[in-house]
Amino acid sequence: MSHHARKRFGQHFLHDPAVLQRITHSINPKADEHLVEIGPGQGAMTHYLLPACGKLDVIELDRDLLPLLEKQFGDDARFHLHQGDALKFPFCDLRQTGESAQKLRITGNLPYNISTPLLFHLMQYRDCIEDMHFMLQKEVVERIVAQPGGRHYGRLGIMLNYYCQSENLMTIGPGAFQPPPKVDSAIVRLVPYSTPPVEVDDIALLSQVVTQAFSQRRKTLRNSLKKQLSAEEISQLDIDPTERPEQLSLKEFARLSNYLHNRPV
Repeated sequence: MSHHARKRFGQHFLHDPAVLQRITHSINPKADEHLVEIGPGQGAMTHYLLPACGKLDVIELDRDLLPLLEKQFGDDARFHLHQGDALKFPFCDLRQTGESAQKLRITGNLPYNISTPLLFHLMQYRDCIEDMHFMLQKEVVERIVAQPGGRHYGRLGIMLNYYCQSENLMTIGPGAFQPPPKVDSAIVRLVPYSTPPVEVDDIALLSQVVTQAFSQRRKTLRNSLKKQLSAEEISQLDIDPTERPEQLSLKEFARLSNYLHNRPV
C-alpha cells in the first residue's frame, strides 16, 4: 500500500532510521506506559513506539492512511487507531480511570501549519499528561525555549512555559523526511508543571498583556501597554517602563497582569 504526502495536511513523512532511533531513545518508552501518537502518517515512528510501550493510541486525520496503519499494526492488542482532528480531540478521554491510571505520554511529528494552536489545545489537558515530545519547525522550538533577551523570545515561549518546562533535544535536517520540508526541524520536550512556576490570577488576562506587549516588540512597555497601564503604574511594580517586552520574564508579565486583575475599577 502506498500513500503520497498531501500538502493540505502538511505531511512530511519521517523515514530516516537513525533519526527515528534517536527520537525513540529520547522518549524512552516503558512497557507499562500509555503513549499517544499524533499524526502517525505511514507508521514509521509507530514501528519503534508500539513494541516498547504498554498501550499506544494513534490519532490520524487523513482517512486514506487508516487502512495502511490498520494493516501494519491492527493485530497488536496494544494498538488503538482513532480517525480525527487533533485540534478537537479530547485527550483526557484516552486515559484509563482509577487511582492507578497513568498519565499520557504524547508524541508526534506535528504539521507545521497547526503546531501552535495544537500546543495550546493540549495545554487544556495538561493535568492528564506526563510529558510531550514533538517534532516541530526548528524556529518554533527556538521560540518555545527562548529566554528573556533573546531574539526568539515572545508570546509562544512565555505562555507555554507557564504550563510546561521545555527543552530543545535535537535538530533534524530536511533530508530525514519525504518529501523534504524547506526548513530544519527540531524535537522539543514539554513536561507540564504540577504547580505553575508563577502565580497568575487570570491566565486569559496574562495572555492579553503578553500579546499586546509583543504586538510591536520594538516599542517600550510605556508605549505598547499605555492603554492598559501608565508608566507610573509599571514603575510601581518594580519594572522599568522603558524596557522592551523581550526583556521581561514570565514572572514580571505575571506581576503586570495580576495588578490589572486586582486593580479597583
